[in-house]
Amino acid sequence: MRLGDWFRPGIRVKRWLALGAAGIVSISIGLSYLLNNYYWNPIKTVLSVFLIISGCVFIFLSVKYLTKTILLALSNSSGFRISLDADKLTNLLYEKRILIKGPKIVAIGGGTGLSTMLRGLKLFSSNITAIVTVADDGGGSGMLRQDLGMLPPGDIRNCILALADTEPIMERLLQYRFTDGVLKGQSFGNLFLAAMDGISKSFEEAVHRMSDVLAVTGNVLPVTLDDVRICAELEDGTVICGESNIGKHNSTHPGRIKRLFMEPEDPKPLKEALDAISEADVLVLGPGSLYTSVIPNLLVKGICEAIKNNTNAVKVYVCNIMTQPGETENYTVSDHIAALERHSYKGIVDYCIVNNAEIPEDLKKNYAEDGAGAVAIDMDSVSKSGIKLICGDYLSVKNNLVRHDPEKLAGAIIDLVAETVLAKDKKRIIDYYYVKERLRKRTSGIKDAAT
Repeated sequence: MRLGDWFRPGIRVKRWLALGAAGIVSISIGLSYLLNNYYWNPIKTVLSVFLIISGCVFIFLSVKYLTKTILLALSNSSGFRISLDADKLTNLLYEKRILIKGPKIVAIGGGTGLSTMLRGLKLFSSNITAIVTVADDGGGSGMLRQDLGMLPPGDIRNCILALADTEPIMERLLQYRFTDGVLKGQSFGNLFLAAMDGISKSFEEAVHRMSDVLAVTGNVLPVTLDDVRICAELEDGTVICGESNIGKHNSTHPGRIKRLFMEPEDPKPLKEALDAISEADVLVLGPGSLYTSVIPNLLVKGICEAIKNNTNAVKVYVCNIMTQPGETENYTVSDHIAALERHSYKGIVDYCIVNNAEIPEDLKKNYAEDGAGAVAIDMDSVSKSGIKLICGDYLSVKNNLVRHDPEKLAGAIIDLVAETVLAKDKKRIIDYYYVKERLRKRTSGIKDAAT
């Protein structure tokens, strides 16, 4: 709508502007009476206070209904069609304002675990940066990496969709995998990102453009733009190269992983990733495959240094619920942490979030057949390392798969950063109360849904 159209009869803008103007006049007159009342006069004083209060009420009503009128006009405009009514749009704007005040979160990892957690975190903050591994060389991502020479798009795609504000049909489209022909097994979202890479100057720019198209909350960043692959040295000295081979090496050469390294060595980190780490309130490692999703990020030159020396963020590791064949058979919580420290430095995390909810017996049997089991919580060993454990029910079961519940897990992370960071900063005490109120409402919603 043009500016002049807002003042046409029937738009209902003029009346609220007039009410606002009346409020300003009322406050001005009230203040004038009050300031010029050299000799105390009870009638003038009462009249002044009444005019000032009335003016404030007029301005409040003017702003409230003027906003609703404008939003309603926009939603009914043929040039700007919005499916929500004015009340819902007002609530949406309020929600966005609250999310902007959320803590700065940096999540480091890859795979299904990271994207699952991001879906929960975006309910509490829009200040999210996901730093994602680019070592994947299997499946559709591996095909595109080999055919087009691009970085693997799979984990990046999943994180973008997790943070995207899209309609369900769009998400289904981007997650769709072709079932026939030369594209069999390939994800449409991977092809979308590959096409975006083709019209962009760099993979980094392609990721930013796709994020803009899908209205992503926060940022998704590849940890490096270098073409890298990971290798695992087993305890007997055997070296397994390639992310897709490491997870299934037990079928050809069983053995426990001793260390992980990257080829080429010392890949260059993305500057935006280092900047995000330095500005973070909370830094989250995992959840996800320990050796193929989380640790590869720590092998990129400069990432560990930034975590150790350039940030005051609270550092949290989200431990997997189940062990993973080929990577973490029979690992306890302390084994996971020890592996992290071997590939970075001692004390890289301050807290470890662990699920202690009981896993259904039938699922335990299914996982046991594949060589996996629940990660044992060895509290004494973890405590000796100086790391604080946060135990709780973070379990979610979907399609007979054990996963973290995204909202419960995000709630634990947000509550931690609220109490350890926001509450201790006087300048951010209002942000603290916003976050705690948000947590209270979301927790109440979860309880209501359960009952």
